[in-house]
Amino acid sequence: DLTLRIDEGCSTAILGPNGAGKTTLLKLVAGELHPVHSDGSSIRVFGRERWNIWDLRSHLGIVSHEVQHDYLESALGLNVVLSGFYSSVDTWQHQVFGPAEQRKAEEIIEFLELEPLRHVRVGELPYGLRKRVDLGRALAIDPSVLIMDEPMAGMNPEEKSELARYILDIKEGRGIPVILVEHDMDVVMDISDRVMVMEWGRSIANGTPDQVRADPRVIEAYLGVA
Repeated sequence: DLTLRIDEGCSTAILGPNGAGKTTLLKLVAGELHPVHSDGSSIRVFGRERWNIWDLRSHLGIVSHEVQHDYLESALGLNVVLSGFYSSVDTWQHQVFGPAEQRKAEEIIEFLELEPLRHVRVGELPYGLRKRVDLGRALAIDPSVLIMDEPMAGMNPEEKSELARYILDIKEGRGIPVILVEHDMDVVMDISDRVMVMEWGRSIANGTPDQVRADPRVIEAYLGVA
Protein backbone atom coordinates (compact mmCIF):
# COMPACT_ATOMS: atom_id res chain seq x y z
CA ASP A 1 0.00 0.00 0.00
CA LEU A 2 1.08 3.56 -0.66
CA THR A 3 -0.68 6.57 0.88
CA LEU A 4 0.18 10.13 -0.07
CA ARG A 5 -1.54 12.80 2.00
CA ILE A 6 -1.42 16.39 0.80
CA ASP A 7 -2.43 19.19 3.18
CA GLU A 8 -3.49 22.68 2.16
CA GLY A 9 -0.57 25.05 1.73
CA CYS A 10 2.04 22.29 1.98
CA SER A 11 4.44 20.79 -0.51
CA THR A 12 5.33 17.12 -0.73
CA ALA A 13 8.36 15.96 -2.68
CA ILE A 14 8.73 12.47 -4.10
CA LEU A 15 12.30 11.24 -4.39
CA GLY A 16 13.89 8.04 -5.55
CA PRO A 17 16.27 6.57 -8.11
CA ASN A 18 15.30 6.12 -11.75
CA GLY A 19 12.69 3.41 -12.09
CA ALA A 20 11.35 3.88 -8.55
CA GLY A 21 7.86 4.69 -9.83
CA LYS A 22 7.71 8.42 -9.15
CA THR A 23 6.35 9.55 -12.52
CA THR A 24 4.06 6.51 -12.67
CA LEU A 25 2.54 7.59 -9.35
CA LEU A 26 1.89 11.10 -10.67
CA LYS A 27 0.26 9.69 -13.80
CA LEU A 28 -2.00 7.53 -11.66
CA VAL A 29 -3.06 10.58 -9.64
CA ALA A 30 -3.70 12.56 -12.83
CA GLY A 31 -5.74 9.79 -14.42
CA GLU A 32 -3.25 9.20 -17.23
CA LEU A 33 -2.72 5.62 -16.05
CA HIS A 34 -5.08 3.23 -14.28
CA PRO A 35 -4.31 0.56 -11.68
CA VAL A 36 -4.59 -3.10 -12.63
CA HIS A 37 -7.84 -4.04 -10.92
CA SER A 38 -7.29 -7.76 -11.49
CA ASP A 39 -4.66 -7.81 -8.74
CA GLY A 40 -6.85 -5.87 -6.32
CA SER A 41 -5.12 -2.53 -6.87
CA SER A 42 -7.06 0.72 -6.60
CA ILE A 43 -6.39 4.41 -6.22
CA ARG A 44 -8.37 7.14 -4.48
CA VAL A 45 -7.89 10.79 -5.35
CA PHE A 46 -9.66 13.40 -3.20
CA GLY A 47 -11.32 10.46 -1.46
CA ARG A 48 -12.90 9.07 -4.63
CA GLU A 49 -11.95 5.95 -6.55
CA ARG A 50 -13.84 6.73 -9.76
CA TRP A 51 -13.56 10.01 -11.64
CA ASN A 52 -14.62 11.40 -14.96
CA ILE A 53 -11.22 12.34 -16.39
CA TRP A 54 -12.30 15.88 -17.29
CA ASP A 55 -13.73 16.48 -13.81
CA LEU A 56 -10.50 15.23 -12.25
CA ARG A 57 -8.34 17.41 -14.48
CA SER A 58 -10.38 20.47 -13.45
CA HIS A 59 -8.86 20.03 -9.97
CA LEU A 60 -5.26 19.52 -11.05
CA GLY A 61 -2.63 21.90 -12.35
CA ILE A 62 0.09 19.89 -14.07
CA VAL A 63 3.61 20.96 -15.01
CA SER A 64 5.26 18.12 -16.92
CA HIS A 65 8.88 17.60 -17.88
CA GLU A 66 7.67 16.46 -21.29
CA VAL A 67 7.90 18.71 -24.35
CA GLN A 68 4.91 20.97 -25.06
CA HIS A 69 2.89 20.67 -28.24
CA ASP A 70 4.42 22.48 -31.21
CA TYR A 71 1.59 24.99 -31.43
CA LEU A 72 2.07 25.97 -27.78
CA GLU A 73 5.74 26.57 -28.51
CA SER A 74 4.73 28.97 -31.28
CA ALA A 75 2.00 30.67 -29.21
CA LEU A 76 2.39 33.96 -27.37
CA GLY A 77 2.97 33.87 -23.62
CA LEU A 78 -0.48 35.28 -22.79
CA ASN A 79 -2.21 32.72 -24.99
CA VAL A 80 -0.36 29.82 -23.40
CA VAL A 81 -1.52 30.95 -19.95
CA LEU A 82 -5.08 31.29 -21.30
CA SER A 83 -4.89 27.77 -22.72
CA GLY A 84 -4.78 26.48 -19.15
CA PHE A 85 -8.53 27.06 -18.82
CA TYR A 86 -9.02 23.95 -20.96
CA SER A 87 -7.95 20.47 -19.89
CA SER A 88 -7.05 19.58 -23.46
CA VAL A 89 -4.50 21.69 -25.29
CA ASP A 90 -6.23 20.63 -28.51
CA THR A 91 -9.30 22.79 -27.84
CA TRP A 92 -8.07 26.15 -26.59
CA GLN A 93 -7.21 27.61 -30.01
CA HIS A 94 -10.90 27.65 -30.96
CA GLN A 95 -12.17 29.38 -27.81
CA VAL A 96 -13.17 32.97 -27.12
CA PHE A 97 -11.95 34.02 -23.69
CA GLY A 98 -14.20 36.28 -21.62
CA PRO A 99 -13.23 39.21 -19.37
CA ALA A 100 -12.97 37.02 -16.25
CA GLU A 101 -10.54 34.64 -17.94
CA GLN A 102 -8.51 37.53 -19.33
CA ARG A 103 -8.29 39.10 -15.86
CA LYS A 104 -7.22 35.81 -14.32
CA ALA A 105 -4.52 35.30 -16.94
CA GLU A 106 -3.21 38.82 -16.37
CA GLU A 107 -3.14 38.24 -12.61
CA ILE A 108 -1.07 35.08 -13.09
CA ILE A 109 1.28 36.84 -15.48
CA GLU A 110 1.85 39.57 -12.89
CA PHE A 111 2.34 37.00 -10.11
CA LEU A 112 4.97 35.12 -12.13
CA GLU A 113 6.59 38.35 -13.37
CA LEU A 114 5.91 37.51 -17.00
CA GLU A 115 4.63 40.93 -18.09
CA PRO A 116 7.31 41.49 -20.78
CA LEU A 117 6.50 38.09 -22.30
CA ARG A 118 2.77 38.55 -23.00
CA HIS A 119 3.38 38.94 -26.72
CA VAL A 120 6.56 36.89 -27.11
CA ARG A 121 6.46 33.44 -28.68
CA VAL A 122 7.14 30.86 -26.00
CA GLY A 123 9.47 28.85 -28.24
CA GLU A 124 11.81 31.86 -28.43
CA LEU A 125 12.27 32.06 -24.65
CA PRO A 126 15.08 30.55 -22.56
CA TYR A 127 14.15 27.21 -21.06
CA GLY A 128 13.62 28.56 -17.54
CA LEU A 129 11.15 31.19 -18.74
CA ARG A 130 9.29 28.62 -20.85
CA LYS A 131 8.79 26.50 -17.75
CA ARG A 132 7.53 29.55 -15.87
CA VAL A 133 4.95 30.18 -18.61
CA ASP A 134 4.01 26.50 -18.35
CA LEU A 135 3.53 27.02 -14.61
CA GLY A 136 1.21 29.94 -15.39
CA ARG A 137 -0.84 27.66 -17.62
CA ALA A 138 -1.20 25.18 -14.75
CA LEU A 139 -2.36 27.90 -12.35
CA ALA A 140 -5.10 29.25 -14.63
CA ILE A 141 -7.83 27.03 -13.19
CA ASP A 142 -6.94 27.70 -9.52
CA PRO A 143 -6.11 24.01 -9.05
CA SER A 144 -6.81 22.11 -5.86
CA VAL A 145 -3.35 20.55 -6.22
CA LEU A 146 -0.34 21.50 -8.33
CA ILE A 147 1.57 18.51 -9.72
CA MET A 148 5.12 19.12 -10.95
CA ASP A 149 7.13 16.34 -12.60
CA GLU A 150 10.84 17.18 -12.70
CA PRO A 151 10.17 20.86 -13.44
CA MET A 152 13.79 21.84 -12.88
CA ALA A 153 15.38 19.27 -15.18
CA GLY A 154 17.73 21.08 -17.55
CA MET A 155 17.74 24.34 -15.59
CA ASN A 156 20.82 26.22 -14.46
CA PRO A 157 21.19 27.12 -10.73
CA GLU A 158 19.71 30.61 -11.17
CA GLU A 159 16.64 29.26 -12.97
CA LYS A 160 16.18 26.61 -10.28
CA SER A 161 16.36 29.25 -7.56
CA GLU A 162 13.74 31.40 -9.29
CA LEU A 163 11.33 28.51 -9.80
CA ALA A 164 11.80 27.40 -6.18
CA ARG A 165 10.80 30.90 -5.05
CA TYR A 166 7.58 30.73 -7.07
CA ILE A 167 6.76 27.29 -5.69
CA LEU A 168 7.10 28.66 -2.16
CA ASP A 169 4.87 31.63 -3.04
CA ILE A 170 2.25 29.30 -4.53
CA LYS A 171 1.98 27.05 -1.50
CA GLU A 172 2.36 29.73 1.17
CA GLY A 173 0.66 32.71 -0.47
CA ARG A 174 -2.06 30.90 -2.42
CA GLY A 175 -2.50 27.87 -0.21
CA ILE A 176 -2.22 25.46 -3.15
CA PRO A 177 -0.66 22.12 -2.18
CA VAL A 178 2.24 21.02 -4.37
CA ILE A 179 3.33 17.49 -5.30
CA LEU A 180 6.86 17.65 -6.67
CA VAL A 181 9.04 15.01 -8.29
CA GLU A 182 12.57 16.35 -8.47
CA HIS A 183 16.12 14.97 -8.46
CA ASP A 184 17.87 18.01 -6.99
CA MET A 185 18.10 17.02 -3.32
CA ASP A 186 19.16 20.47 -2.11
CA VAL A 187 16.18 22.18 -3.74
CA VAL A 188 13.74 19.54 -2.50
CA MET A 189 14.89 19.83 1.10
CA ASP A 190 14.64 23.63 1.01
CA ILE A 191 11.08 23.94 -0.33
CA SER A 192 9.28 20.80 0.86
CA ASP A 193 7.25 20.28 4.02
CA ARG A 194 7.25 16.52 3.61
CA VAL A 195 9.35 14.12 1.57
CA MET A 196 8.47 10.60 0.44
CA VAL A 197 11.20 8.35 -0.91
CA MET A 198 10.25 5.52 -3.28
CA GLU A 199 12.06 2.38 -4.33
CA TRP A 200 10.61 -0.17 -6.77
CA GLY A 201 7.11 1.25 -6.48
CA ARG A 202 7.05 1.34 -2.69
CA SER A 203 7.51 4.06 -0.11
CA ILE A 204 10.57 3.40 2.02
CA ALA A 205 10.49 6.68 3.96
CA ASN A 206 7.97 9.44 4.56
CA GLY A 207 8.46 12.41 6.84
CA THR A 208 9.92 15.87 7.22
CA PRO A 209 13.04 16.72 5.20
CA ASP A 210 15.24 16.30 8.29
CA GLN A 211 13.68 12.94 9.16
CA VAL A 212 14.10 11.62 5.65
CA ARG A 213 17.63 12.92 5.28
CA ALA A 214 18.65 10.97 8.40
CA ASP A 215 16.79 7.75 7.53
CA PRO A 216 19.29 4.88 7.05
CA ARG A 217 17.14 3.34 4.29
CA VAL A 218 17.25 6.58 2.34
CA ILE A 219 20.98 6.96 2.81
CA GLU A 220 21.49 3.45 1.46
CA ALA A 221 18.94 3.51 -1.38
CA TYR A 222 19.15 7.07 -2.63
CA LEU A 223 21.98 9.07 -1.14
CA GLY A 224 24.52 6.28 -1.05
CA VAL A 225 26.41 5.03 1.97
CA ALA A 226 29.34 7.27 2.90
